[in-house]
Amino acid sequence: MRVIRVLAMFAFAMLWSVSGTGQSRHDYLANNVLLIVRHSEKPDKSDKSVDSHGLTPQGEARAKAYVNYFQHFQDGDLSFAVDGLYAGADSDESMRPRLTLEPLHAATGMPLHSDIGTKDNALLVKELRDSPHGTHPLISWRHGQIPALLEAFGASKTLIPDSKWPDDVYDWVIVLSFDANGKLTSQRLIHEDLKIALR
Repeated sequence: MRVIRVLAMFAFAMLWSVSGTGQSRHDYLANNVLLIVRHSEKPDKSDKSVDSHGLTPQGEARAKAYVNYFQHFQDGDLSFAVDGLYAGADSDESMRPRLTLEPLHAATGMPLHSDIGTKDNALLVKELRDSPHGTHPLISWRHGQIPALLEAFGASKTLIPDSKWPDDVYDWVIVLSFDANGKLTSQRLIHEDLKIALR
């Protein structure tokens, strides 16, 4: 009788672990190397001859250069192709995060997720933890919100000098690595090596 009771308790525990509040949730940031960039160059608001919502010619060149750069990303012993694209949602003032990744999206056919606003940092982290996206996602975000995005991922905003992304800097890439449990294990800031003339 005792054996039957133990078996029944074990069966109940197994059911509890895969259903209801006891369901074990897969963390899709597990074993990820995640990249974050600022959107590409923006026009001077005082220049009324250009669309202030979009990118400058330099910004468009950078976005096109990202096609090769992120399909063959290398940093030290890291070498991989990005396999997930996320951009901050269009706003009344800017479509630049999405436009920065549009050429990469067009070249690879990868879905470009751009429905989360750049002030909704926690929501983006939740999306990446809860939904499949590969293991090397790339995020294009607005620079003013990147420090808060770092903190939402468990990284330190001091990774960026003075905890503030400078207005005139476009060539940084943040590299975040996560372990098998989805825990952040390393964070670093690198400079892009696009090998093209952007200026």
